[in-house]
Amino acid sequence: MESFVIEGGRALSGTVRAAGNKNGALPILAATLLAAEPVRLENVPRIRDVETMVELIADLGAAASWTGPNEVTIDASGVTRTSLNPDLCRRIRASFLLAGPLLARFGRATVPPPGGDVIGRRRLDTHIHAFAELGVSVELNGAYELTVGRLRGKRLYLDEASVMGTENAIMAAVKAEGETIVGHAACEPHIQDLCRFLVSLGAEIDGIGSNILRIRGVDTLRGGAFRIGPDHIEVASFAALAAVTGGAVTVDGVEPDDLISIVPSFRKLGIELEVAERSVHVPAGQHLRVEDDLGGQIPKIESGIWPAFPADLTSIAVTAATQAHGTVLIFEKMFESRLFFVDKLVSMGARIILCDPHRAVVTGPAKLYGERLESPDIRAGMAMLIAALCAEGRSTIGNIGQIDRGYERIDERLRGLGASVERADL
Repeated sequence: MESFVIEGGRALSGTVRAAGNKNGALPILAATLLAAEPVRLENVPRIRDVETMVELIADLGAAASWTGPNEVTIDASGVTRTSLNPDLCRRIRASFLLAGPLLARFGRATVPPPGGDVIGRRRLDTHIHAFAELGVSVELNGAYELTVGRLRGKRLYLDEASVMGTENAIMAAVKAEGETIVGHAACEPHIQDLCRFLVSLGAEIDGIGSNILRIRGVDTLRGGAFRIGPDHIEVASFAALAAVTGGAVTVDGVEPDDLISIVPSFRKLGIELEVAERSVHVPAGQHLRVEDDLGGQIPKIESGIWPAFPADLTSIAVTAATQAHGTVLIFEKMFESRLFFVDKLVSMGARIILCDPHRAVVTGPAKLYGERLESPDIRAGMAMLIAALCAEGRSTIGNIGQIDRGYERIDERLRGLGASVERADL
């Protein structure tokens, strides 16, 4: 099994460029099935989840290829299949994003249960309820058998602000007859990017960036070129690792608006970010100190739907908190298994009390020591990598395929900042 071997205790410094947003690239790739002409996507992160999505699209009959290091060109005009490959679907949860485009284009889709991170229950109910409101019939026989004569626009209200549920509803609605209003929509930066991509192809979508979307169906979407936006989760990950190692790091290619909830939450841990027009700089030698609430009360960092603090960063926040003076409560509202990795940090010397599946109390600073670890999911894997970079001694992280699913060439890019990170078969 491939592992990372890390020698910790080095202050990282230098400049790194943010990769394209993984969670933006996946739905946008799925949405290329709606285009009548070829689509060229730029700034696509070359990671395992994205490569699997490209394979899924090609397996349906599309001409899909990497035409540059971070560029994908897709011509979906030759697609005839509407049944997804079960083996490929088991690799990623985002495989279910192909349901909306297939329904919009062919009126049918056979979608096996998706894979993805094991971070708690991840409902598909929101997707299915939205499809049903648009006229889709659903049968579950080992796979989701979805059929519709013609999608018809409707005012619908999502039972939760599900990111992927919102994306599937949008992709189905852009070619539905009439107008669809999606209420209680998720509005994360990657959803906004999907909407902007569809608009660039000729879709009519109002309310981008809000939780109410108004979509008027069109008959045809053209081709074109589109650049995927930067990954704000990756930007925050680099910022956290710079702060806990005491280095000075600049992240280029940033969209400042995407950091609206991250900057104040990091400030609670004493992490100061200097945000410019297209970059974020983390000054060297920061003395991390938890900012207490009024009256000296223990503060809380809690995840939520956008523009709240992203759930994908709670694991990173836990690691950063281990290096800050003071006590903080990390409240992960969305996934009941995401915090179960903290025992690995405790084995390194962290002082963490896991109160229940959703809450952890972290007291720092704690001196961390190198340890042998296994990555359970993308974000926990990155959190452990950050911990290893600031720990004393050598750490080995196994199952790094999980980290590779979300962070492009992370070991190479970290070495560019002065980190000692090597891949090894252990």
